[in-house]
Amino acid sequence: MIGQDLHNTLRYTLALAPAANANLGTTPLVSAIIDTADALATEFVIITGTLSDADAVYSVLLEEGDNSALSDNAAVADADMLPSGTGQEAAAGFTFANDSVVKTLGYVGIKRYLRLTITPTTTADSGNTPIAVLAVQKPRARANVLGS
Repeated sequence: MIGQDLHNTLRYTLALAPAANANLGTTPLVSAIIDTADALATEFVIITGTLSDADAVYSVLLEEGDNSALSDNAAVADADMLPSGTGQEAAAGFTFANDSVVKTLGYVGIKRYLRLTITPTTTADSGNTPIAVLAVQKPRARANVLGS
């Protein structure tokens, strides 16, 4: 079998540093604004740790815009998210039952800037809920050279 180069074909950006959401009520965890200027596609990877609160529920919102500060932000249309169909953001959300899981949300729209927000929808989040978000992008033009 011929080896495939994945290392040199993806770009990774820390969107939300690992953080413990302890006693924040319904305060949203907001990612950095991700620039997609040179990307063919972007995938957000949401990673949870041990969700110790027995009734925490988290919703996910993906926003897009063409202004670098996202002052023109709008919710991303379902057709511009992967998997395609409806309910993509709901599928990326998680509850207290989702210890140590990886959730993904892809973007295939045409706007330049993206932001992901994770919001506790219950105020009972007294437990330690570590969450991190990574944006993975496929650059538009990059050499696919093994051994680089």
